[in-house]
Amino acid sequence: MYFFDPHIHVASRTTDDLQALARAGCVGLGEPAFWMGYDRTAAVCFYDYFRQLTEWEPKRVANYGMAHWAWVGMNAKEAENVGLAREVIALLPEFLDRPNVLGVGEIGLNKCTRNELTTLEELIALALGRGEQLLFHTPHLEEKYRGTRMILDLLAADDRVVPERVWIDHCEEHTIRPVLEAGYWAGLTLYPTTKMTPERAVDMIEIYGPERILVTSSADWGPSDPMAVPAFIQAMRRRGHDDALIRRVVYDNPLRLMRQSRNFQG
Repeated sequence: MYFFDPHIHVASRTTDDLQALARAGCVGLGEPAFWMGYDRTAAVCFYDYFRQLTEWEPKRVANYGMAHWAWVGMNAKEAENVGLAREVIALLPEFLDRPNVLGVGEIGLNKCTRNELTTLEELIALALGRGEQLLFHTPHLEEKYRGTRMILDLLAADDRVVPERVWIDHCEEHTIRPVLEAGYWAGLTLYPTTKMTPERAVDMIEIYGPERILVTSSADWGPSDPMAVPAFIQAMRRRGHDDALIRRVVYDNPLRLMRQSRNFQG
């Protein structure tokens, strides 16, 4: 079955991973900007990273017959440094105009501090002012519900927000309902330590249905599995779900979201 992994950090993965994804049926990868495991010290570091996401990684992925799309933004972990964040935000328009850059992301909250919130508000303002799509990172574990609620409240306060063009990622059992009820896309992240298993994702498809749900690996430099979406496909089949439903989740849904970007090419 053909599928997309709309959230995977290709810069952290090997060529063996890309080859395995292509052989499994992957036709395209989405790569949001994120924390690289350390805090960067200057805006120029982000400039070079955004170049990597928009210039080099698409070529690397194309070597295996797959498409590549990027998102650019100031990630939640480094958003605490508001001064640096503002310098990075000033760089974003150049990259948001590049082919196959889908919007602003992944942005969001980590510890839900005042500084993180300030940076997030300014990123949202930039995106909405330009008519960009938005991809939000929600916090891990103990801050998950509070951070998700704060993001939803921010979005609800701005009448420029078009819910169909907003993706709230890393949803779990206690946060997916308010995200879907508000009309946003809900991302289910198949990450073994801090997020969920393929089986839990199948549970949520069975409870909420496939509408506006995305399933991704979010595979990066940590303990993660770039083959998590194929594992989800297998888990769905073990539960007796037909290929039409599975295809809607792993192929049709990500394509529907990405096509809303003016820069989408595919």
